[in-house]
Amino acid sequence: MGNNVKLESGAAFVDETELRRRTIRRSDYVSCNQAFIDCRTPGSDTKENYSIIGPGVTQSAQQVVNLREPHGFNIGAAAMPDGVVNNLHLHFTAEVFLNWSGTWNMRWGADGGDGEFLCEEGDIVSVPTWIFRGFTNVGGSRGWLFTALGFDNTGGIIWGPSVLKEAEKHGLFLTVDNQLIDTVAGDTIPDHVEVVPPLPRAEIDRLRTWSAEQMQQRVVRQRDLDWSGRPFMCSELPGGGAELATVIGYGMTEDRDQVPPIHYPHNFNLAWLRAVKDEGMLQHRHDHSQVLMGYHGSWLVTLNDGDHKVATVLNPYDTVSVPAGAWRTFTALDDEAQMLVVNSGDGRVRLEWPSETLRHAEDKGHAADAAGYVASWNVVRYSTIDD
Repeated sequence: MGNNVKLESGAAFVDETELRRRTIRRSDYVSCNQAFIDCRTPGSDTKENYSIIGPGVTQSAQQVVNLREPHGFNIGAAAMPDGVVNNLHLHFTAEVFLNWSGTWNMRWGADGGDGEFLCEEGDIVSVPTWIFRGFTNVGGSRGWLFTALGFDNTGGIIWGPSVLKEAEKHGLFLTVDNQLIDTVAGDTIPDHVEVVPPLPRAEIDRLRTWSAEQMQQRVVRQRDLDWSGRPFMCSELPGGGAELATVIGYGMTEDRDQVPPIHYPHNFNLAWLRAVKDEGMLQHRHDHSQVLMGYHGSWLVTLNDGDHKVATVLNPYDTVSVPAGAWRTFTALDDEAQMLVVNSGDGRVRLEWPSETLRHAEDKGHAADAAGYVASWNVVRYSTIDD
């Protein structure tokens, strides 16, 4: 928790100062054009790199990180003009691309030749660990890709051999402790420091090969989302009419029939939330770190309970971090509001609702079964506990 997050009656309490710290506007993002070793490679030298939640995999000491507090995952972004290339590299933990704008050509394999596909606006792509991947903006204008990376410590990245060789021509070297050495700017490589060599061919040959069909199963298109109209205990109550589409992991859904298209471990789960004006999610809380990412329209995000509520507006491209255990309410301010919700952990996120909400849900004929899913009150009220 942050310095201004306190516990009150068992819940995390967030004051206005802390909420401002956790509300990261698009205008607060600070790009680093020298975050990676390919920053001088022709065709890659104009990409912008952002570290929003956690440092991610940046290799530059000058990278600004908006919020360093560990969440169990990292959130970053890449903004690139048309035609600009992000070169082939390998991750050890999950890397998920969140396409906010543009069309991107995704490719994979040691030389980028194992396959490729187009990623369109609103699509989400989970790239397998331990394979080389790269992408190019082919949309005709500047595009924006957010990224979600698994774990607080991602282990860094491994660059393709050709990338390291090209960088050396421009005076750039990477040390084994993930420091970028710029000899053109006057840096020198200390005698006791080892420079990362190209990955041996024998190690590359051991990497798994992924077919185009297998990779397509890891792409969740915006147009193919499966929305649940009753994902929560509050779904039929005034102001609680948000719809949920799971993407990675079961996450927060309380709809027992909702199955995520991607369910293997990432150390985070991810889902789309949408609502019309004045609808959303009524007050609830859970014990996971949470990040809200504005996509379409605006949302009012309210934290705390009773007379101590504080609020912020989540606009497109903004990011809000909600600490574990805090009461929270999400209300759409537009008729087509949509945001992405990222929670820590691989398992389900069990929601806690105020007793008043549970009573109103019972009036509508709903209650939670023993597994925490929305069920008929006329059924669960007569259940018995078998000793």
